[in-house]
Amino acid sequence: MSGNYESTRRRLTSKQAETVSRLTQCAVEVLREKGFAGLTVRLVAAQAGVAPATAYTYFSSKEHLVAEVFWRRLSAMPQDEDPSEDRTSRVVGVLRSVALLVSDEPELAGAVTTALLGRDPDVAHLRGRIGLEIRRRLVAALGSESEDQDLLEGLEMLYAGALLRAGMGYDSYVHIADRLESSARMLLP
Repeated sequence: MSGNYESTRRRLTSKQAETVSRLTQCAVEVLREKGFAGLTVRLVAAQAGVAPATAYTYFSSKEHLVAEVFWRRLSAMPQDEDPSEDRTSRVVGVLRSVALLVSDEPELAGAVTTALLGRDPDVAHLRGRIGLEIRRRLVAALGSESEDQDLLEGLEMLYAGALLRAGMGYDSYVHIADRLESSARMLLP
């Protein structure tokens, strides 16, 4: 899925895709300056040099915009699985990479947690895509033994809870990545 930046709301021409890319980049800049509370689609549009109405044709809310930023980063994240590694190491690698995806940007990390918990239908759509992508990566890491649905769901609950915990500020993403590893090792036979 790397590089698949199809809009949540519609198909994009190359010019539209460039505009959406600029908006997502500017969203991160505005988040760094103003935090999630100060983020608005209008501010991001101004930073990107587009009309607010244009920004709203692509993003229904600031939550939708932030969820899109996370989706783009996740889908662009390389799949670093080494087939020579054992199953547990591959799964731990997936969990760590997802946990550390926004770890160096605290404003973005907190905003992603808030955004993904939103009720906006466009966010719900992206939340589903994000969950499916992480599931796909976990299934690939588990390999041919991935028929254990309970194990897969347990790993999904593990990362979702860990990322929520980090996003709420209870712990750093780096520490959460370490806890994910130790917890995953307990779950995997």
